[in-house]
Amino acid sequence: MKLSFGIHRPALAYSMTTLGAGMMNSIFNFYYVKLFLNRYKISEGSFHQAQVVFMIWNAINDPLFGYIQDNSKTGFCSIRRHSILYGAPFYALAFLLPWFPWKDYSEGEWLSGAHLVIALCIFDGLLTFVLLAQCALFAEISTKHENRLQLIKYNQVASLLGSSSILFCGLLSDNMENFPSFQTFTIFVAVLSTACMCYTGVFGVSQYEQREKSPEISGKSESALSWAAVLTLTKQILTQRNFLLFVSMNFFQVFHATFCSNFMIIFADNLIPKDELPSFVRSIMYGAGFIFPQFLVLINHSLLSRIGYYKVILYAFYIEAISAVLMLVMGPLHYYILAAFLTTNMVLVQASFSIFNLPLADIVDADLAKYKRKSPLSSMVFGTNALFTKPAQSLAPMFVVTILNQYGYEQLTSKVDQPDPSLFLGLHDAMFYLTCIVPLCIAAVQIIIWKPYSIRTSHVASAH
Repeated sequence: MKLSFGIHRPALAYSMTTLGAGMMNSIFNFYYVKLFLNRYKISEGSFHQAQVVFMIWNAINDPLFGYIQDNSKTGFCSIRRHSILYGAPFYALAFLLPWFPWKDYSEGEWLSGAHLVIALCIFDGLLTFVLLAQCALFAEISTKHENRLQLIKYNQVASLLGSSSILFCGLLSDNMENFPSFQTFTIFVAVLSTACMCYTGVFGVSQYEQREKSPEISGKSESALSWAAVLTLTKQILTQRNFLLFVSMNFFQVFHATFCSNFMIIFADNLIPKDELPSFVRSIMYGAGFIFPQFLVLINHSLLSRIGYYKVILYAFYIEAISAVLMLVMGPLHYYILAAFLTTNMVLVQASFSIFNLPLADIVDADLAKYKRKSPLSSMVFGTNALFTKPAQSLAPMFVVTILNQYGYEQLTSKVDQPDPSLFLGLHDAMFYLTCIVPLCIAAVQIIIWKPYSIRTSHVASAH
C-alpha cells in the first residue's frame, strides 16, 4: 500500500486527478467571464442565455453520467480509473475551447454566444464525466475510515497546488493582457493536467475492479440502461434517510459557499473603508479565503480520525452561528474584526465542504449493504447529490443581487450621475445584515437537518 518513502500509493493516485483538474478549473472559472465580456465582446443577452443553458445542463449531466458509469457494460465507463484515463485528454481539450476564438469577433456577434454555450457545456460535461469517476473512486478504493482520511489529506495538498496555477498564469500573461502567452500557458496546463489524470487512470485501482470484470457482473440485466432501471435505482437512493438529510444540508452548504466566494470582496470593499484596511491586507484576506481551508483540513486530520466527520461538521455549524451572532451584536464599525469574520466564515464553509466526500462514501456503503448489490452505485449517489445541490450555485447570487438592488446597488456601480449618499447608508446596512444573518440562518437550519444523521461511528468501526 505504501512506497519506500512512506507515500500512500492509492491516495497519491487518487489526488493526481485533483491536481490536474484543479489547475484547469481554477483558470477556467477565473478567466472565462473576463475573456468573453472584455475580449470577445459578447452581448449581455447572449451571456445570460448561455448561463441559463449551462445551469440546466450543469444539473442534469451529473445523474445522467452517474447512471451510465454505474450501469454501462463498457470498460471505459464502468471501471473508474478507465473513465479518468480515457476522459482526461478530452477534458483537457475542452479546457482549451474558450481560449481560441473561432474568428475575429465583432461586438455583440451571435457566434461568440454560441462559442460560450458550447465551451461551457462541453467543458462541464467532461469535467463531470472525469470527476464523478474520481468521486466514485473515493468510495471504492477502500471502505476503511483511516484510508479515506488519507485520501482527504492528499487531496487537500493537491487542491492547494492546483489552485496555484492562477498565480503563474497571471504572472506569465500579465493577467491575460498578453494573450498569446496566455494561450501558450493554457496549452502547457492542459498537457500537464492530462499527464496527472492519466497517472490516476493507470494506478487508481478500485477494490471492486476485479469484480466488475467478472462474468457475473458483466452480464448485467438487459434493462440496465432503461428508464425503469433509472427510476428504480434513483428511488432506492432517495429512500435512504441519511442521503436525504445529507443532500438537504449540502444544498445550504453549496448556497453558503457560493454566497461567500461571490460576495466576500463586494461586502469587504463597501463595508470596510480603504484607509482602515490597506490594499495588501485585503489581498491577503481574499487569498486566505481560498488557501486556508486546505490547511485547516490538513491540520485537523487527527481530529477527523478521533471524533469523526459528523461531529466536526456539526461543530463547524455551531462556530459559524455563534460568530455570526457576535458580529451582529458588535456592529459594522469594528473593521478588523469584520474582516476576520468574513475570512474565517469563508474558510470554515470551504473546509467543511472539503470533507463531504466522507459522508457520501458512507452513504454509498450503506446503500451497498442495504440492497446487497454486487458493486456500489457510487457515481449515481454522487450524481444524484449534485442534481439537488447544484441549483444553489445559481440561486445564491440571484437572491443576494435582488436584495442589494432594492437598496441601490445598481446605482452604486453605475457611472452616471452621483446618487444620493443617504441611499448608500441603507445599502451598507443591508450588506452588513446579509453578512451576518445569512450565515446565522443557514447554520441554524443545517444544525437542525444534520443532527438526525445516523452514520456517526464509521471512524470507530473501521478501526476494528
